[in-house]
Amino acid sequence: MRTQVKAIWTTPLAPFRIADNLYYVGSQDLAAYLVTTPKGNILINANLPSSPAQIKTSVEQLGFRWKDTKILLVGQAHMDHAGGAAQIERETGAQLKVMEYDAEVMQAGGGNDFLMGTGSVQPYSPARVDAVLHDGDTVSLGGVVLTAHRTGGHTRGCTTWTMRVHLPGEPAGKLRDVVIVGGYTQWSDYRLVPSHGRAASYPGIAEDFQHTFDTLRKLPCEVFLADHGEHFGMLAKMNRMAKEGDAVWIDPDGYRAVIDAGEASFQKALAEQQKAAASATR
Repeated sequence: MRTQVKAIWTTPLAPFRIADNLYYVGSQDLAAYLVTTPKGNILINANLPSSPAQIKTSVEQLGFRWKDTKILLVGQAHMDHAGGAAQIERETGAQLKVMEYDAEVMQAGGGNDFLMGTGSVQPYSPARVDAVLHDGDTVSLGGVVLTAHRTGGHTRGCTTWTMRVHLPGEPAGKLRDVVIVGGYTQWSDYRLVPSHGRAASYPGIAEDFQHTFDTLRKLPCEVFLADHGEHFGMLAKMNRMAKEGDAVWIDPDGYRAVIDAGEASFQKALAEQQKAAASATR
């Protein structure tokens, strides 16, 4: 359960390149990614309401124009990943494209989030959603294509983004599969099953979580990224870059390990809640 903003979420981090047209522009833990194209740029994640200034600074430090942000995407509709969306829209005019279910949450500024009232989520400024996405939809700009995968549970419309990129120094034409995980954790406030006279957090939440892990396991992944730096060992990998170079981001084993651990945690929580629900009906 989250009740306060962590220092690492707001601590600046020098932006850096991951692939030819993919850059990290987030903080030390709240991830934001810039995808550059000849027709303008795509920003993935708006982060906290206070984050746009930090993200803008990072984009400009890389030599890109903030106003060239044409499309804004998010991985989930929680305040720490979507809270800055309305401001980014105002500053750049970017079109916001959001997965179904999360789209209505962002338009309500988080007020209709299924966890609202638990202390785990906070409201933020409502954002204008220009396009509602569905599982498998693609977002294209300047020859770059990202695919949206609905990986619900953490939020109902939680979205994992995939694309293909070329890593600096690798042979021309060699492309790598990138997976940017939108979120996969469940907190103590998540009700995965009806219990003690209370409904599940939303209908089908347990099935959504299982579908998420099944989906993530099937995605081809070489470059593993996620919503939080801690989820893909970002800071540790950055420390290894001096010796290993850009290849440090190639981490299919780490990706599978995170999925396995996440699913094990989910299955444990589900079993415990199912047991508690069965006991309550005796």
